[in-house]
Amino acid sequence: MSPEVLSTPVADAVKTGPDRARSRAQAARRRKVIVFAVRVLLLVAVLGLWETLSRAQVIDPFNFSMPSKIWDQIWTWVTHGTALGSLGEQIWYTLYEALLGWIIGVIAGVVFGIALGRIAFLADVLGPYIKVLNSIPRIVLAPIFVIWFGLGASSKVASAVVLVFFPVFFNAFQGAREVDRNLVANARILGASDRRVTLQVVIPSATSWIFTSLHVSFGFALIGAIVGEYIGATKGIGLLVAQSQGTFNAAGVYAAMVILAVVALAAEGLLTFAERRIFRWKPSESDS
Repeated sequence: MSPEVLSTPVADAVKTGPDRARSRAQAARRRKVIVFAVRVLLLVAVLGLWETLSRAQVIDPFNFSMPSKIWDQIWTWVTHGTALGSLGEQIWYTLYEALLGWIIGVIAGVVFGIALGRIAFLADVLGPYIKVLNSIPRIVLAPIFVIWFGLGASSKVASAVVLVFFPVFFNAFQGAREVDRNLVANARILGASDRRVTLQVVIPSATSWIFTSLHVSFGFALIGAIVGEYIGATKGIGLLVAQSQGTFNAAGVYAAMVILAVVALAAEGLLTFAERRIFRWKPSESDS
């Protein structure tokens, strides 16, 4: 058999390799376009059905409002401001409370989660107390924080902290427990101290666990800030919701919810971007 005949399948495999990768990339792009289009169509269909049923009086437009009125309310807030001041000021105030509570809750959750994950004695001592605190409905703590810290930002930050802490803590704790023991053993053989093992082995290994909780925890931070503002505040999106409810303005309640959804989606996008930059080495779903 000649060498040319033997080399033909190899050459064909070399040629088809890039073609296969290119076709996969094109298929992934087409799928993203289709998914986005279906999402848009689904949203348009739901909003159109809602508008139609409200205008036809099938559902009560006073209680359920309609998308056109919600848009008018948002536009009024954007152009003329709210009764509490400009809309941007209300968004920033709520975002400030949520962001500060999120940062504090994440730091505390990571520190305690890693510490208890690494120190078994500490986990045995504090474990029952953490379980008891986690079993308390944290939303009911918001009125207590208002009594303790007043109507200012501190009570809202405290509500955000307690909502953020536990999901971050449990993920960091589990991430510290799931570290490859061989990596820890090799680091100790090379002379690494407990501090260096924690900083250079445990925390990097638990980072993916921690980032998983960050996506959920920022939404919890927004919930904590909104609930605190709803109970008692001087400004913020939660107070807009409370005032709209007090005046039976359903469009105002939905408009505030839409604004919160946009803020939450923007934060989710930033977290996803940061995660992709940090975990650039991980294969994407389309590559698997």
